[in-house]
Parts: sequence; structure tokens; C-alpha cells
Amino acid sequence: MELFKKKNSKYWWFDFTVRGQRYRGSTKETNERRASKIAALRFADACENKDPLPRKAPTLRLASKRFLEWVDSARLVPKTKTYYHDGWRLLMTTSILGMRLDAVNNDVAERLNFTGSAANTNCALRTLRRLLHKAEEWTLIRRAPKIKLVPEKERSLRLDDEAERKLLAGAERCNWRPKTLKLFRDVVTLVRDTGMRNEKELYRVRIENIDWDRRLIFVPDSKTVNGIREVPMSDRALNLLRIRCGTRQLGWVFPSKRSKAGHLTTMASKFREARAKAGLSKNLVLYCGRHDFGTRVLKKTGNLKLVMQTMGHVDVKTAMKYQHPELDIVRSGNRLVECGYGTLYGTPRFLRFTTNW
Repeated sequence: MELFKKKNSKYWWFDFTVRGQRYRGSTKETNERRASKIAALRFADACENKDPLPRKAPTLRLASKRFLEWVDSARLVPKTKTYYHDGWRLLMTTSILGMRLDAVNNDVAERLNFTGSAANTNCALRTLRRLLHKAEEWTLIRRAPKIKLVPEKERSLRLDDEAERKLLAGAERCNWRPKTLKLFRDVVTLVRDTGMRNEKELYRVRIENIDWDRRLIFVPDSKTVNGIREVPMSDRALNLLRIRCGTRQLGWVFPSKRSKAGHLTTMASKFREARAKAGLSKNLVLYCGRHDFGTRVLKKTGNLKLVMQTMGHVDVKTAMKYQHPELDIVRSGNRLVECGYGTLYGTPRFLRFTTNW
């Protein structure tokens, strides 16, 4: 077995023949000792008649066919399959489709640009990362690189009472049909009063899952296992749903003839239109109503576990992302009750505080 360096190459290369078949390639290592170990492993695998790597790694486009077939046939939840398909659609807009898999690394991934938020970028990067790890399992590449994700900003806005009032006033100035305006009002109210995820839970509510006597909405399917839960209804949510369902006993609460699913799937464009008319921040989205719900319920009950159960959270860190305490509460919690002497900004002999949480 020969170990050598090519001209104009920083890597060590191996060259050997087993049973009349020649094996020649790069070790992808600049250190001679590490390169010799990799070459020895390649030689051992070849002797066992199971050469682990092809002569050339396939391109990203070619490998994606096998990856997407695996996604469709693997025991993944439907939402995960949709996530990877969406990620691949984002990757198809980039210039790396013709690159070979062994040439794709974190430096390449960091130069990729995608439209939309950081969540869109991470969707594409997670898909790329999973594809490369599967390529490693399929022995198409020697080692999958570490692909770093971009930081995602947490939502800082709440769809509170004032925002709701301005938003609905903006919707009234839009040129909508009365039926569309009523639908928009109902959706905004229910997101705020139930805290349900709008697309994954609220739009999929069925009439038979509403317990009118106990004032509960059963969520049979959600983003997580803990999302399968019962959600209590406020007075206005109960009255709203009674009017919307009318005499119907079965079916979707928000039916839609245009949707293949048979129910409402999005209000994003209508929300953007009403938000623009109201002059509200572009960072305010319908999902902010869920953040407002979590903040209000914890403020009124003081029971974080109850909030987590109602919203379908299992992790405290996740639940705390939905908490946006008002500044007035923080100020009142740190009120200075008594100061021995001196000024507040000086150095008093002793300070006594009280916290009203």
C-alpha cells in the first residue's frame, strides 16, 4: 500500500490493489499518522470485500432522491416528513445542488441565504444536516460535517386587549365580506381565549370534540404528545362557538370548501392586511395570542404547572418563553418599603424590601 501526496494537494492519498481491483483516493487528512490509519481501515474493508465508500461521492441533488424516498417510507411522524420536504424545497433554491456531498461543510452552509425568518433558515439547515448524516450511514461519505444553526429570536409581542382592539378596527377598514370579517374576529378571539396553536389545533377543532356542559375543547392531535389535552373555554369563547356551530352536531368548526383538508388552514394573509390597516408592528402575528394567553393565565393563577398543562407544554423552559410580564408588575414587586437613612441611590445603613408577586 502506497501513501503519498499529490502535487498541489494538502491531503495524503492512498493507492493499493486487492484481488485485482485498484483502490485510490484521498484520506482527507493532512497529518501523515492519521492518514495512514485511515488508509489501513480502507485496506481492511477492501480485504473483507466491503469497500465502505464509492470512488466519488454523489452530488447533493442525486443524494436527495434517496433521502426523500427514505423520508416518505421511514417511521416518522407526518409533521416531520412535511418539515423535511419543506426544507428540501428551500435548499433547491440554492447553488449547492451540484456540489458533491463530501464538499459540503459548515463553511458552505453558513454562506447559504434563505428568504423569510431564521426559522426558515434552520428548517433548510436541519434538512441538510439530516441528509448528510444519512449519507454517512449509507457510506456515501466518510463523516458528516457539523452544521450550525442560526439563532432564532423569541417572540416579544403579545396580542393583548389593546392589540386586539386595534387589529379588529383595522379589519373593519378592509374590503372584506361580512362572513370573512366574522371569521377573522372569531379566530382572533379564540386564539387569545384558548391559547391553542392556530394552524395545528384551532383550525382543526371538530364540533364533536366540544364538551358544552363541562366547557372544554378536546385537542386529539397536536405538535407534541402533551398537546393532546382538554382546553377550558371562557364565556365569550363558549358563546362564540355556540353561535358558530348553531344546530350542527358534527363536522369542522371552521369548514372550508377550498381546502383539501376540508377545514380552514390559514388566516395569515388576512392578518397581515388587518395589521397593516391598524398600523401594528410586523412582528405581531396571530400566534402572539397564545403568548398573551400564557402570560394572562399565569398572572391570574400563579400556577405554572396549570399553565403548562393547559397549553400542552412539558418543559419549563418552553413554558417560560410564553411569559411576558408587564413592567408595572416588576416595579411593584421591587418597591422600597423602608430605608434606614440616606437616599435611595446612596449607601443606606440597611434596606428592607417587600415583593408582591
